[in-house]
Amino acid sequence: MRKYVVTLTKEERDALEALSSKGKHSSQVVLNALILLGCDEGEHQPQRSTNEELSRVLNISMRKIDRVKSRFVLEGLDEALTKKKPDRIYDKKTDGDFEARLIGLSCSEPPEGYSRWSLRLLADKMVELEYVDTISHEAVRQVLKKTNSNRGELRRRKYLLTRTVISLLR
Repeated sequence: MRKYVVTLTKEERDALEALSSKGKHSSQVVLNALILLGCDEGEHQPQRSTNEELSRVLNISMRKIDRVKSRFVLEGLDEALTKKKPDRIYDKKTDGDFEARLIGLSCSEPPEGYSRWSLRLLADKMVELEYVDTISHEAVRQVLKKTNSNRGELRRRKYLLTRTVISLLR
């Protein structure tokens, strides 16, 4: 049972052949173009390849071929060539208040027995203080990366400011 039948016009075939022969596109776009060209059942295609042949020759799964064919039939040529955007929306665990508390904690003295705060230590402490239910060290890293709380940068700014003041006084 064939669920999705790909029929390309002459213009679409020419565009896909040009796209697959030039090296200016990503490998997935070229691969999707080759899939559509191989599955074409239109009047401009002399011989159609089966999904099994395409899977073996292009070294891809049958499921990939079905996904490309279904996207072409349901959404059109442009959507079939490009990667589908994810539908899932992720909820953010962090807000401004959480970020402020995290930055304040990271600037404070580390616990006894530690010379400095680690990302995992900060994540564990934020959960312990019940600011958040769970959080990974990677989420902590991303929050701290967004801020300008880099102590090395602060020292550099003070140094540049001092040099500027000294040069103005001369």
